[in-house]
Amino acid sequence: MQHAILGVGGVGGLIGACLSRIGENVTLVVRPETLHGHPSKLQLESPLGNWEGDVAWSDSVPSAEVLWLTVKATQLESALRSISDPRSVGVIVPLLNGIDHVQFLRARFGADRVIPGTIAGETERVSMGHIIHRSPFAVLNMSAIGRELLQPLSEKLRGIGLTGNFIDDETTLMWSKLVFLGPLALATSAFNKAVGEIVADADMWRQLEACVLEAYAAGTAEGATLDAEKVLKGMKNLPPGMRSSMQKDVDQGLPPELDAIGGAIVRAAHRHGLKTSVAEALMSKIELRAKASSRPS
Repeated sequence: MQHAILGVGGVGGLIGACLSRIGENVTLVVRPETLHGHPSKLQLESPLGNWEGDVAWSDSVPSAEVLWLTVKATQLESALRSISDPRSVGVIVPLLNGIDHVQFLRARFGADRVIPGTIAGETERVSMGHIIHRSPFAVLNMSAIGRELLQPLSEKLRGIGLTGNFIDDETTLMWSKLVFLGPLALATSAFNKAVGEIVADADMWRQLEACVLEAYAAGTAEGATLDAEKVLKGMKNLPPGMRSSMQKDVDQGLPPELDAIGGAIVRAAHRHGLKTSVAEALMSKIELRAKASSRPS
């Protein structure tokens, strides 16, 4: 299959390298000003194995059967301008954080062409064409509406360690990640601590636990089937040194995905008359940290 990846950070790089490894044709789409600075191969360091993949680079989205959207939520609208002809793209698999982008993309490209997905794992682009996957796991889940088209691809990816399933209930698919990622991103970014440090500190853990319960209540009210105890247990079992991408963005002076992640939880809770005082307090701390560390425009 022909694949295009729009957003070549840690997640896009991981997807691109894995697709290349299983023999798929991959084009990585980057900004025009950076097009000529990329190497001919994509290098991945990962617990799943280290390899270099053959990929193509482009400053616009080419004709592709599958377009993987892996940009930050803050960059989505500007990134979509790279699609010169929407008809040249078959299906779109967005792997963005949050949940609101799904409705936005379906309104723009059609409901049947957007296959929502989520990915879990810690990945980072350390230089052009060089991706480090740090977590001992990488899980790619997708909506069951893509099963017929993408099942063979998914099986090949599982064969190299990129696990995952097709999920029938899209609300559960999206909220299962948000109820885990959201509180974790908010806590690690607000306190600027790795996961293990938060788990070991009684006060920070109390706030993270309360935030999980707020997100759980919001997601359940939205119709998702969730397990808060499983989420909390999973957080305790994460690699102690793991840091969230939002935390890294704040550290680097980049705009954090506060609205897409924390905002989605707060808005959903408010729709059902639920309170999110802990989430909102963590978001306020992040806003202060982001303001202090933001890069000059």
